[in-house]
Amino acid sequence: MQVPLQIAFHGVDASAAVETRIREKVAKLEHFFDRITGCRVVVERIHRATSNLATKDQPFHVSVVLEVPGAELVAGRDPKDAKGHQDINAALADSFSAVERQLKSYAERRKEKRAQTH
Repeated sequence: MQVPLQIAFHGVDASAAVETRIREKVAKLEHFFDRITGCRVVVERIHRATSNLATKDQPFHVSVVLEVPGAELVAGRDPKDAKGHQDINAALADSFSAVERQLKSYAERRKEKRAQTH
């Protein structure tokens, strides 16, 4: 990766275990496509002032932005969406699965495009 992985936590305490899990998932993505130029991951819980629920009861939202040549692949739920995961690992798995599908599709399109030009 040309730009170091960026990990941010909003509304939730930073966790070395979660950071390690994110790094493992990004490394797996690099096996599918070795030309990833950057990656940003945001782990958050949104506090809703209109809710009687405490922040700790709010779902986790994880967004993943992968920068690849000529494109930016984005996965994750909108933090304003009330649906989310109460389990951080499920939120990570959901977002990384989505971005992995996008990356595989992107890599396949690039491969097909190169095959057509040769």
